[in-house]
Amino acid sequence: MKKINFKYIYTYSTGKCINPGALLLLCSYAVVCLTLSALCGCAAMSGYSNKSLFPDDVQSVCLDMFDNQTFRRGIEYELSDALSKRIETETPYKIVSDRNLADTVISGQIVSIGESALSTERETGRILEKEVELIAIVNWKNLNTGELLIDNQTVSSAASYSEYQMQDFKYGSSLAANKMARKIVELMEEKW
Repeated sequence: MKKINFKYIYTYSTGKCINPGALLLLCSYAVVCLTLSALCGCAAMSGYSNKSLFPDDVQSVCLDMFDNQTFRRGIEYELSDALSKRIETETPYKIVSDRNLADTVISGQIVSIGESALSTERETGRILEKEVELIAIVNWKNLNTGELLIDNQTVSSAASYSEYQMQDFKYGSSLAANKMARKIVELMEEKW
């Protein structure tokens, strides 16, 4: 009579022998990992939500013209215009010109406008591509409660332009102002 070796289990699918202790350990490890991931991943969630990303107690926003602390003029108009358009299209809020009728007010100041070279021509040293960087400090105050929803938050944005493509500083600063407006609207979202 032939003795059967119970140290290994033959699997027909792979044609190999497996140690039953290792198989049991592997299965129990998989069960523990799946249980922990299910508990950790779903503990704080209650499913999907259709709730707005923006505060519900705000209906209207008064946008003060941004102050410009730099020597370059005109960018404050571009930023304020881009921000008002973004607020109207990407948030549930309406822009109100009268501060007494608004729920909140957004104000800020442009503190820095920088220009730097990104690439130069190798033989002549002529600048091929430049970058404009804007830095602003933004405040958003709830006029009903006096709470600062955004408190002296520094926001920066940059855009590049090239004179070879018939673009100038105004073009680059306009792009940077639009990027900054998008970032400010993202700051208006509630933290989650």
